[in-house]
This record gives sequence, structure tokens and C-alpha cells, in this order.
Amino acid sequence: MSETPALAPILEMSNIRKTFVGVKALSGVQLTAYPGEIHALMGENGAGKSTLMKILSGAYRADPGGEIRLFGQPVTIDGPLAAKRLGIAVIYQELSLSPNLTVAENIYLGSEPRSNGMIDRGAMEEGSAPVLERLGANFKPRTLVADLSIAERQLVEIARAVHAKARILVMDEPTTALSSRETDRLFDLIRQLRREGLAIIYISHRMNEIYELADRVSVLRDGAYVGTLSSDELSAERLVKMMVGRDLSGFYTKEHDKKSHIGDVVLEVRDLGDDRRVKTASLMVHAGEVVCLAGLVGSGRTELARLIFGAERATHGEVLLRGQPAGASSPGAAIARGIVYLTEDRKAQGLFLDMSVQDNINLAVIGRDSKAGGVLDLKRAAERAKDAIAALQIRVAGPKVNVGTLSGGNQQKVLLSRLIETEPQVLLLDEPTRGVDIGAKSEIYRLVDQLAQRGVAILVISSELPEVVGMADRVLVMRDGTIAGEITGTAEAPITQEAIMELATGAKTATAA
Repeated sequence: MSETPALAPILEMSNIRKTFVGVKALSGVQLTAYPGEIHALMGENGAGKSTLMKILSGAYRADPGGEIRLFGQPVTIDGPLAAKRLGIAVIYQELSLSPNLTVAENIYLGSEPRSNGMIDRGAMEEGSAPVLERLGANFKPRTLVADLSIAERQLVEIARAVHAKARILVMDEPTTALSSRETDRLFDLIRQLRREGLAIIYISHRMNEIYELADRVSVLRDGAYVGTLSSDELSAERLVKMMVGRDLSGFYTKEHDKKSHIGDVVLEVRDLGDDRRVKTASLMVHAGEVVCLAGLVGSGRTELARLIFGAERATHGEVLLRGQPAGASSPGAAIARGIVYLTEDRKAQGLFLDMSVQDNINLAVIGRDSKAGGVLDLKRAAERAKDAIAALQIRVAGPKVNVGTLSGGNQQKVLLSRLIETEPQVLLLDEPTRGVDIGAKSEIYRLVDQLAQRGVAILVISSELPEVVGMADRVLVMRDGTIAGEITGTAEAPITQEAIMELATGAKTATAA
């Protein structure tokens, strides 16, 4: 990575403050960015990153007392149009394109050229073509955005910023919905824009992306500026301590002792499969044990979990719970038997975003609150929700708040609390920390450890190898729809990233035992 150029800063934000109805969101925050620099902005969900960027984009007005300078001159950003005129562009995680319009129409949206009083679409297509070519797009200006992939739509957002002659480009979690190949292409494009002199502010929770791209990293915590590191100062230990206020040594919590806490077999899967993504798989999980299911994307991990849970129909094999057939014909039947599943897609398949935190927490156990005549005991439901919020440290103003307004990490904890309320014997967790910040990850690890100490059998699917190494008592590795091997976590077969990848890729086929 290149060092910060010896140039005057393009952006200086100093003493930025913002309060919402008595809640202090930002307290004296500063941020400086240089032309030709990728400046990463990191912090937990709720640390103030989005609020700071919304002030920069004109979506929010900062409280009096702070200052924003562009090219050394103080500016007032009183709205999104003012930000655009000043050369500031923001690409949010939820893209803001109009899918019913063409690529050219989206690029020119709000500044359409006219001829004889009519919008000149030919001029828009002609003006868009050089920008798309410069960015390496393989689609045409007249292509409908609805026909583009997520990665291609993101490219349209970048083209719109470049066409508007943006000098500062903010990118908020741009790789969330991208494949690894699409991510590589995006990184190449970001480096190209850096070479062209843009100042790029890059927001991400993914450490590997920060290491690969960032020239400097600024960290916010609880609405305050913590500090800035250059690329040669970066380390996981320093970043974690800056973001959450504690060392990495306490990050992965595993206080349960495998020898003293792990009990009898709770979950046993025998030759389970669906003749599609899962050929055949057998495994066991003991009481108080955390078993991680690793493997490359497409190896069949999620499909196996859904077969165990009854969300998909198995064509062969069986599932046993404490030695007895548990053949779950549906998720409801699985929950009734004590097997619960945390989906990897919490928004589409897990949470009801337009319902309150309280209702989401109580959803699976609402039958317990019925009084005589079928009337619900709302007081009991409210107490349960308050207890769950306190136990899982869910950051929310109150249980009546809609869950859709929460950060990703807090949404995940709401979903976990719903599962915990069922008092499960088996907990299936599919990518439990995907899309959550580092502080929420640490809290989820703590929760998993506490459940293991209570004797719950836990099967975790994770694509993050450091997470697998940190959490697991044992690791099962899937490849091509079957269990390729086991890493026992003993002195003879320690759990390492290298050992996992050898089994996942087929470089090693023998089971480590």
C-alpha cells in the first residue's frame, strides 16, 4: 500500500458533534482525508460512522461548533445537492439506483440534458459511454438497471460519482453482497480511482479488506474519535483494542472446559442427504460442545443444517436426539423437539423487521403466555423481552422499538434471544457473526460459550477461519456435499486454518483423528 501523499488534505472535519433528542451521537469527531488516499473508517455499529458520513453528504446537519474544510476552505453542507456540487459522493450499502431507468438515466439523474424542452436521452447515452468504458463496464448506457447484477449496479453508482466529478468518494460496506471475484474487481477499480487522485473513505467491518486496501485507518468508538493508524501500524490487536477498548486476547471466549463440561451425545446425524447438495453426512455433537462446520462456499454446509432442522426434505439418513429418532418433518417439529436454527439471512428468513423487538423475541414462545380463554399475558411477554435485552446487551431504546431500526449486530442478538427462549438442546448457528461489527461478534462469542457451559450442543457454520479456530472444540470440514474430515483439537490434531483449508480444498483427504 502506498503511503499518504505529501499533499494538502482535501477534507478536514474537526470537532463534529451531533445530538438526537438528547442522545449524543457524535462528540468532537475529526477526520482528515488526502487526494489519492484510501482512508478506512472503522468502529462498532453505533460508533457514529454513518452519522459522520451523513453529515458529510448533507443528509444531516452537524451541531454548531464544528467545521468542515474542503481544499483548506470552510464549507457549509446544507443538503445532498450542496454535497454533490462540492464533489462529495456517497455509495451506501443499500444502493440508491432506480431499477426502472437505464444506466445512462441513472448516471444523469437530477441533471438531465435537454433539447427543445425534452430530455435528451441520446446525449445522456453519449456522455455516459466514456465513463463506463473508463471503469471497464461490460454493459451499455441504455441497459436497464433492473437487468444488472449487484456488482454491476454498484459500478453504475461509481460511474455516477465519477461523471459528477466527485473528488471524495465514500463507500459503505461495498462488498457485502459481492462474490470474491466481484470483490477483487471492485478493489482493482478502487485502486484505479486512488491513482486518479480521488480521496476514498472506505467503511468496512472486514479486517482483511482494511489490510489489503487502506493507506490509513481512523477509528470511532461510542461517537468519539479514538485515533488514526497508518498502513504500517495496522495490526488486529491494535484495531480491536481501539474499537472495543480491550485486547484481542479476550476476543474469542471459550471458558467452557472441553474435558469437564462436554457430556453425552445430544445430536447424531447418520448418513443424511438430499441427493442434491448433500450427498451423505454423518456427525455427532455432545452436550456442552461447540462443533464448527467449515468448508468452501457450495460445499453443502447450510443445506446440511437445513436438513437437520427440517427446513429441507432429506431423501435418506436420520437425525437422532439423545439416541431417539428426531426426524423433523418441519421447523416447527424441530423446535418442539429442542432443535433450533439461526439462519444466515436474518432479514429475509429470520426477523420480522416491521415488528417490535419484544414481539420478535417472544415469537417462538408466545403460546406460553396464554391465559384462560386464550388471552395473552402481555406483561409476562414484556418482562421476558426486557430480561433478554439486558442479558444479551442489546442496544435499543426499549422493547417496543421496531427491530428493523437496529444495527446488524443487535438484530442478530434479538434473533438469538428468540432461539434461547425456547430452551434448546441443540443450537444450529449459520454464519452467526456475518455482517456484524467486531464488538457484537465478541458478545456473540461470549453468549455461545455461556450456552455451551449450560450443556447445549452447538453446531456452528462459519466461513471465517479465525472464528472457527477461536470457537471450536472440534471442526468438521465439508467438501462436495460430504464430511471430508475432522480436526479434533487435540495436541496431535490441532485446529489451524491450514489444516481446515487442506481438507476443504482436497489437498488432504485423510481424517485427522
